[in-house]
Amino acid sequence: MPEGKFCNKTPIQTEEALLSLLSDTRGTQYYEEMKSLEVNKEDLWNRIQKTCKSRMRTWLDICAHCGLCADSCFLYLVNDRDPEQVPSRKIQSMLRTMIEKKGDVTTEFMIECMNTAWSKCTCCSRCAQFCPHGIDMGQMNSYIRGLLFSQGFVPWEMKIGSGMHRVYRAQMDVTTEDWVETCEWMAEENEEEWPGLEIPVDKEGADIMYTCNAREPKHYPEDLAEAAILFHIAGENWTVPSEGWEQTSLTMFAGDWEGAKMQVDNVYAAIERLKPKRVIGTECGHAHRATVVEGPYWAGRASGKPPAPYIHYVQWVAEALRTGKLKIDPSKRIKELVTLQDSCNYVRNHGLAEITREIMSYMVEPGYFVEMTPCKEYNYCCGGGGGFNGIGRYRQQRNKALQTKRDQILATGAKLVISPCHNCWDAIRDLEEEYEIGIRWSFLKPLLIGMVEIPEHLQPKE
Repeated sequence: MPEGKFCNKTPIQTEEALLSLLSDTRGTQYYEEMKSLEVNKEDLWNRIQKTCKSRMRTWLDICAHCGLCADSCFLYLVNDRDPEQVPSRKIQSMLRTMIEKKGDVTTEFMIECMNTAWSKCTCCSRCAQFCPHGIDMGQMNSYIRGLLFSQGFVPWEMKIGSGMHRVYRAQMDVTTEDWVETCEWMAEENEEEWPGLEIPVDKEGADIMYTCNAREPKHYPEDLAEAAILFHIAGENWTVPSEGWEQTSLTMFAGDWEGAKMQVDNVYAAIERLKPKRVIGTECGHAHRATVVEGPYWAGRASGKPPAPYIHYVQWVAEALRTGKLKIDPSKRIKELVTLQDSCNYVRNHGLAEITREIMSYMVEPGYFVEMTPCKEYNYCCGGGGGFNGIGRYRQQRNKALQTKRDQILATGAKLVISPCHNCWDAIRDLEEEYEIGIRWSFLKPLLIGMVEIPEHLQPKE
């Protein structure tokens, strides 16, 4: 079975292979080679038989084709109610066909499945809330991505992302040395303004172990510094691990389930090595899903839980405000219309909607917080989730998908959007660049630093 130099069934395992794939600008040769990539039909059918078990098959069989999932999908709505965008139709056209044909499908079919799985669904699972049978088509699409990845039919950027995790145990080329040096640099950079500020590395038995998104040390090191400053103000006993600090999972977006297990195992090994009382993850939705919701099952943990209690950053912020570890200066509360982006992965899929509203009650002056419509568990995806943000092949479709969030924000009248999730933050940034609606967007950390009361002993001396 011919396989290309770049497009093949072998996951990226080495830095050399990763750099080679990166050299193929925009995946030009990669996608050309994909047109000739043959399907290993026997392997595909064997994989389906081994992994497509009772729940998935039941969901396929009980779908009544009622269409109630259609209006739940923002991609269906924004694409003029194209029947090809109905969630149930997308799933049935891919998985049902693979099963009925017992894996005997063509290269052209697999490429079309790839286009559907990554550009017509963000795995947000909003449709599951409207299905009368409780069918979760977001989960089913994730499963289909895994089948496609195993055959080499995966977007160029997703194969790169998977390779980054396999080579660096991070979604970007941030080595252990890079990470530790960034921690030291950010502590030194801010110690004059924040006396006693530290970013402790590999401290055993701390109350908190903090994990983050590799984009922070790579492109936004100030985010790491802001987390450190808020822990410092709150008087927390905390640490970061030298290895296992990266909690995101582009492997999950890519359908690389073996790579996803490798990634979460790395984080869990850090927890078991440092034995913190609990772990706090950064403002990232899919990172939380990968390490807290899905990760325990990838790692084969019978409890269905990580090795230590593991919470999202919004949970720590709400707790710190509630207990007085962080106190908001009333004069600095937000006094302009502000709205909040609900991340699919920790709001809809992990029930943290009220936690984020509690935070808003502390940060925003009464009367200035405006909800999107719909909101909370029913909010729409940011428009760039599930890897959609980062795939150049589908940029035009992604930009169109941003219109739903654009219209939601415009309807609130708010000029500030608080977005405690990296993917959502990116999508809203790109939304503003694309449509120029005159908004600002922010994580929680910089806003909090600008409004919390600073204990006297932490204030710089004159």
